[in-house]
Amino acid sequence: MNKVTASTCCYCGVGCGVLIEHDGERILDVQGDPNHPANYGRLCSKGSTLHKTGDIAARALYPELRLGKAMGRSRVDWDTAMEHAAQVFGTTIAEHGPDSVAFYISGQLLTEDYYAFNKLARTVVGTNNLDSNSRLCMSSAVVGYKRSLGADAPPCSYEDIELSDCVLIVGSNMAYAHPVLFRRLEQAKAENPDKRIIVIDPRRTNTCEIADLHLALQPGTDVALFHGLLHILLWEGWTDRAFVDGHTQGFDELKSLVRDYTPAMVSSICGIDRDDLQTAARMIGSAPSFLSLWCMGLNQSTAGSAKNNALINLHLATGQIGKPGSGPFSLTGQPNAMGGRETGSLSNLLPGHRDAGNAAHREEVAAYWGVDSVPASPGLSAIELFEAVRVGKVKALWIACTNPAQSMPDQTLVREALQNCPFVVVQEAFGNTETCQFADLLLPAASWGEKEGSVTNSERRISHVRPAITAPGEARADWAIVCDLARRLEKQLRPGQPSLFGFQSPAELFDEFKGLTAGRDLDYSTLSHALIDQLGPQQWPFRAITGHGTARLYTDGHFATDDGRARFVSEPFIPAKEQRDARFSLTLNTGRLRDQWHGMSRTGTAAQLFGHVEQAQLSLHPDEIRSRRLRDGQLVSVRSRRGEIILPVTADEQIRPGQAFIPMHWGDRFLKGLGVNVLTQPAFDPISKQPELKQASISVTPVALPWELYVLVEGDVQQRFEALRPMCEQFAFASFALTGRERPALVMRVAHQSAPDVAVLSTIDRLLGLDEGPVIVYDDARRSIGKRVKIEDGRITAIRLTGETAARDWLHGVWQSGEADAALRRWFLAPLSSPPGGGAVADKTICSCMNVSASRIRAGIESGQDLDGLKQSLGCGTQCGSCVPEIRRMLATSAQPA
Repeated sequence: MNKVTASTCCYCGVGCGVLIEHDGERILDVQGDPNHPANYGRLCSKGSTLHKTGDIAARALYPELRLGKAMGRSRVDWDTAMEHAAQVFGTTIAEHGPDSVAFYISGQLLTEDYYAFNKLARTVVGTNNLDSNSRLCMSSAVVGYKRSLGADAPPCSYEDIELSDCVLIVGSNMAYAHPVLFRRLEQAKAENPDKRIIVIDPRRTNTCEIADLHLALQPGTDVALFHGLLHILLWEGWTDRAFVDGHTQGFDELKSLVRDYTPAMVSSICGIDRDDLQTAARMIGSAPSFLSLWCMGLNQSTAGSAKNNALINLHLATGQIGKPGSGPFSLTGQPNAMGGRETGSLSNLLPGHRDAGNAAHREEVAAYWGVDSVPASPGLSAIELFEAVRVGKVKALWIACTNPAQSMPDQTLVREALQNCPFVVVQEAFGNTETCQFADLLLPAASWGEKEGSVTNSERRISHVRPAITAPGEARADWAIVCDLARRLEKQLRPGQPSLFGFQSPAELFDEFKGLTAGRDLDYSTLSHALIDQLGPQQWPFRAITGHGTARLYTDGHFATDDGRARFVSEPFIPAKEQRDARFSLTLNTGRLRDQWHGMSRTGTAAQLFGHVEQAQLSLHPDEIRSRRLRDGQLVSVRSRRGEIILPVTADEQIRPGQAFIPMHWGDRFLKGLGVNVLTQPAFDPISKQPELKQASISVTPVALPWELYVLVEGDVQQRFEALRPMCEQFAFASFALTGRERPALVMRVAHQSAPDVAVLSTIDRLLGLDEGPVIVYDDARRSIGKRVKIEDGRITAIRLTGETAARDWLHGVWQSGEADAALRRWFLAPLSSPPGGGAVADKTICSCMNVSASRIRAGIESGQDLDGLKQSLGCGTQCGSCVPEIRRMLATSAQPA
């Protein structure tokens, strides 16, 4: 009999509740939890397909150990693996000191996992070299909140999205990155058309579809824009002087600074119209309530801290904080980045929102843990950490639940560091990530649906994560792996002393950690897993006297600073580190796709999630395409000062001329060449240490790769992927994707200067099953064109084209239709490369939830249907709603006169 377990989604920081249907061994389905206050039953396209991801073939199932860099890994038992890890770490610490080892962990860990890592690093090992991939996404927001408000505490709740009269969205394609919250905003706007929405983003993203005003500023100029808005607010008298005088410090200094940021100056710097600047200031200044929402566009910058504080300045100047519908609200990127900040999982932090550089804070934590001291020397942040690994200062590195060989900037140096490190441990649920290839020890970890613990979402709400099934193979919970290592290291480094890691369950870890929040701004010391089960997810601080959490902070105008006053932060606009020049004439921006997540270790196993965007591509404005004499779909070389990748170019009117966009998700698995982050720069904000992943200068030139290979094959998709991927290192360009919904298939596209040896193609044919069975073959040796198609039960199951691949989209469409018709057979047996006239073409999926293609939506529009009619007839937009902005754009385009 099937069961249902309430848990949470493992993707973004919205923290959606999910109901997992399972039979005790397998996860069968997932639905949104209607009782969870983060989403009330809504799920996005990624969350609603969770049960279709995590293919067992992609999982790490057993410990694997490599005894030499030139050797492969071999399966070992857990005791051997952990004893070896403890021996290497212990010896390294004894010979080179505690700072010769480091831990790099993840915003996808549970709070209990985080806490175990923190306690291990600070007590047993004695180092602050513990950082998280949250450094790449949220550390500038942490600095912004602490400098302005005194504590890393987002003061708002999701309900403020509905309550606000004016919503400012900055540097976030909310429609893609946080779609469940975007649905709430979309519905609130429909119910209250007078609600004003301003979007600040260099691109015209889907989020702009509901905006009253889009400010397409030049990348990196946010500080100048915010100062310019404050200049107008002051000029027009739209500030709250009583609030400023009664609850803040530093306003006069800021007034002096922003006096110079006139509309003319800001218009010139930001590349926006002066009237639009005035309109934005009027919307903010005249609104009874004002809410700002932001994400990576502000944070991933060498001026990320200054951008955050300049935005918060607007709220303090207008008194728009601490009341319904108002406040500065950072949208967290990962499911438990907040929990990591709470437990001290950045190298400069300690548990309970304490600072590692604060002696009193160190004493408090040491006393709580019952140790003499915790380390005082500063720890290494992510960029600094991998550079220390590269130059040999860090000699043993433990990586958990993150993929730095895909996600870190300047991949050439990151991979050099991983390759040169004497000992790398990777604790990971998925054994095929880019980072796993560098693991000397691979430890299989439990994943979503298999773990228990807690997470904190963007609105400070703590949820109990419950497991539905046991982890496959010999995978273990992350906290259990950490505690195992800690107990073994204690025997070497703290001999004869009682263990600090006698935890037998995640609840015990939670109960110890929560004491470190007592009396702090995030106090939830009276919560427990059991109480969350009883009361439901709770926002911190949790008041035991009232029995519920706190919806909004600073409602009394008292802030978490020493004197209770918020601080205005006055910092001038400083241009981004890397600017365009004659050699690198385009500014590259990176960001999210609607249906993919981070490095695609999970979403990359679900064919359904490739339907909207199937391959990595460089997006340029059509004018940029024309001026460079490029063709849509043409392969180009994209170079920065750090590296190069080859990928197809596509025209996109959402991007301004002079700019370019590549999705962040593709690394070296799905796109040969180390992925997008071979281009991005490691320069970082001097305070938050967050790198400037959002801006790099690039050049784009066409490449001549006349020989092409196209493959589409059904069945054993992950196994075929793993077999075919290594073969593509010999080619100049290689791209992989999955396709299909009911019949998942692997798609591979390759291009090179010349044809490979016949033996290479023979091996590919064998891996595709094209060396036997009902296979149609056509070879034209003179033209170096080859065709292979396998038809079983009247249906195409495998395709291989070589030489050139002009017919690939047509063949993809024939495969989608499921009918291997006579036209296909005639084409394969004729010396034709282009598809026959009138043939089907591959069709983009607009609605992933209901599998509705672009062609079906266009047909519905041509028949006279509006959005409601399309929803009713096709079902598109009726589930997660992520496709609605794109459908609206299609409707608007069709309504324009020819």
